[in-house]
Amino acid sequence: MSDPTVTYLAGKPRYEILDGLRGVAAMLVVAYHLFETYAQGPASQMLNHGYLAVDFFFVLSGFVVGYAYDDRWGKMTAWDFFKRRLVRLQPMVVMGVAIGALLYYFGDSPAFPLIGQTPWWKMLAMFVLGCTMLPALTRWDIRGWQETNSLNGPTWSLMWEYLANILYALVVRRFSKAGLSIFVLCAAVLTLDLTLDLDMFGLLAGRGEAAHTVIGGWSITPQQCYIGITRLLYPFFGGLLLSRIGAPIKVRGGFWWCALLVAAVLAMPRLGGAADAWPNGVYEAVCILFVFPLIVAMGAGSEIRGRRSVAVCAWLGALSYPLYITHFPLIYMQTAWASLHPDAAPGTRICVSVSIFVLAVGIAQACLRLYDEPVRERLRRRFLAK
Repeated sequence: MSDPTVTYLAGKPRYEILDGLRGVAAMLVVAYHLFETYAQGPASQMLNHGYLAVDFFFVLSGFVVGYAYDDRWGKMTAWDFFKRRLVRLQPMVVMGVAIGALLYYFGDSPAFPLIGQTPWWKMLAMFVLGCTMLPALTRWDIRGWQETNSLNGPTWSLMWEYLANILYALVVRRFSKAGLSIFVLCAAVLTLDLTLDLDMFGLLAGRGEAAHTVIGGWSITPQQCYIGITRLLYPFFGGLLLSRIGAPIKVRGGFWWCALLVAAVLAMPRLGGAADAWPNGVYEAVCILFVFPLIVAMGAGSEIRGRRSVAVCAWLGALSYPLYITHFPLIYMQTAWASLHPDAAPGTRICVSVSIFVLAVGIAQACLRLYDEPVRERLRRRFLAK
């Protein structure tokens, strides 16, 4: 329990609906990855646009960072800001990588042939690297997917979010609304370059089925780094601009309508065919440039009524980050199991997938209550107390 004699920089009221939407998106990400194990490629994925949840998270993050910190720079330094963000995010980064390390060798299978060739010391080196959030080069890969962290893939998006926080604190927070608008407009051009496969910089060749999508950003190669920075810039700083403009949209039953919109966007089937995939790029551009900011504006402007609804949003919001950052080691395990049992009956596959989903939620809840909240409180008392 917090000591009432210890004070911190005063908190602000939370946007409860936005917290709930973050949890809804996190749940859909887990479901997307479970379906992905059995998909034959991006076009055949059932929750086809589930990967857009990352872009939605970036919009939410930019909006919340702007709301929480834009008017506080007279009371804190950049280092104070970095400490607050590290206290909020880093403990679960370490936990996610630790779970990935504990389960790593259980994934030895045809799906991950590098696991059987990886000595324990190299895996531990990747664990230490992952805890620092420094990305691994592709030649350091110990799984076969060329991720920035072979023990817990989703940390790639946290790496880009850390970069966004650094850019915000050191540079972008000083932009006027007009300057930020120009910056966001330039970032929108990059989004169109990626989604419409314009390839203005000659970095998008050879993407195959990923062309006309935003899929990517999780490897340290020129192409993947370009995709990652493009996926980050417009959503995050567009969310920041949205918080500065302050144009909330009030909708009755706002949480439920916004949650339905998020689910509909992520569940939309792939548009177009192999030879004419441009409609899919148009769809993703519209979602990122307009629909996601609209949903955030609706969530920020609407009210949620009823203790049960408030409790649901609070639970979803608290669970969202632990669920997102700890579920993927279980997906590795599912992928390994699927490669070892290619002829498993559909009923068995469903049972395994549902069990993993429930287990992922249970692990996230346990990590939140037994680890994340106590550790963050101790870190706050140690590093943030005034």
